[in-house]
Amino acid sequence: MKRTIAAGFAGIAAMLLATTAMAGDVKVFETKSAINNLSTVMVDGGKARDLTVGFGSGAYRRPGDPSNMFYAVSDRGPNFVCGDVQDVLGVSEDVVCQGRKVRVYPTPDYSPSIYTIFLNDNGSFDVKDVIALKDQNGVPLTGLTNKLSVAKTEKPVDANGKELAQSVSAIDAEGIIRLSDGSYWIGEENGPSILHVAADGTVNERIVPAGSEKDFEGAAYKITGGLPAILVTRQTNRGIESMAVSPDESKLYFMVQNPLANPNADAYKKAKNTRLFVYDRVKGELAGEYIYQLDDPQTFRNDPSDKQNAPRISEVMALGDDRLLVLERTDGTTKLHEVKLDGVSNILASRWDDMSTSPSLEQENDLSKLDLKAVAKTLRFDSADYPMAPTKIEGLAVMGDGALALINDNDFGINGDATKVLLIDGLVRADKF
Repeated sequence: MKRTIAAGFAGIAAMLLATTAMAGDVKVFETKSAINNLSTVMVDGGKARDLTVGFGSGAYRRPGDPSNMFYAVSDRGPNFVCGDVQDVLGVSEDVVCQGRKVRVYPTPDYSPSIYTIFLNDNGSFDVKDVIALKDQNGVPLTGLTNKLSVAKTEKPVDANGKELAQSVSAIDAEGIIRLSDGSYWIGEENGPSILHVAADGTVNERIVPAGSEKDFEGAAYKITGGLPAILVTRQTNRGIESMAVSPDESKLYFMVQNPLANPNADAYKKAKNTRLFVYDRVKGELAGEYIYQLDDPQTFRNDPSDKQNAPRISEVMALGDDRLLVLERTDGTTKLHEVKLDGVSNILASRWDDMSTSPSLEQENDLSKLDLKAVAKTLRFDSADYPMAPTKIEGLAVMGDGALALINDNDFGINGDATKVLLIDGLVRADKF
């Protein structure tokens, strides 16, 4: 099986991605599957809000899978900040949040899940084989925040403002791959962490930043402190939101969504340097840490911004060994950059992983001053060239015919957005295999 998968990846690795001008047919898929309907939320004096499932926080298709299918993963479930209460629920922010700094979870029992998506010739997609993520006792996990003491987190409330208990086992799933043995690896935002998950959705291991293990004591699955301790400085809601695997399945690739708040949030807001990691599955440890510099926020054509923290990383897909496609986006524009890891600085276990280093990696955007080299980026796709593309694209999968599928995270329909799959034929050129 591994040989077949590696051969499929070898085909992808041999490709030369085309520029957007060379892309061919484009098709948009939507679903009417009943699985898509989650619930209707309403509070006294407010308005009804129909919620749908947010399938598109991550996507993956294994070579050898049916040509029209891919796996998708949902995140922690519907949630929004106090400033959105009026728009979503139709009541004053004070009614729900009552002056507290909290986050609203209107369906707190929702369990992050893995879905199998099938694209149909008629422009629809079907959702099948739902697998809820669960602990070792078979109890489905929620997406409520963990009660963290080392990293910052948020306090959850329900749609009526009632405080919700944080969960030591809860996860915010954001990226997914599936191995030839049927198990999954998932990128998780809140911890931040990465998860090894059995084929039935049982979490076998959660790898967290070193030094934060005690915050997860009592979780009904294995906790390992295998990530750099400095990752606890991630900005809230800017953790790990990606996952990719090498052709031979020996390495995982994942990125922090934004630069760390290191040493503080002011550094995060101005920083361009975020971190790309390589995890050696054979040794069970990190093998590399590289620097990826986010684009100028003014270059995101659908929603140019002056804020450097507007761009963020929402997906990584392996094109070959140490050759990746990185999804960098704002709320309205998505870019895909090809990067290679050879010939660039590996900062793993260096002073840049030490929280006492000053200035920090996040405080100096000119890497020549630090004698460091970031990965080189080659733009391969810009959603501004595709007016039919959905916003907030977060998942990528190469289909059996070589077409590239991009799926959006619709935030569970909180703002009325639908989940869509954008299928582009010719972006990944079959004649370049």
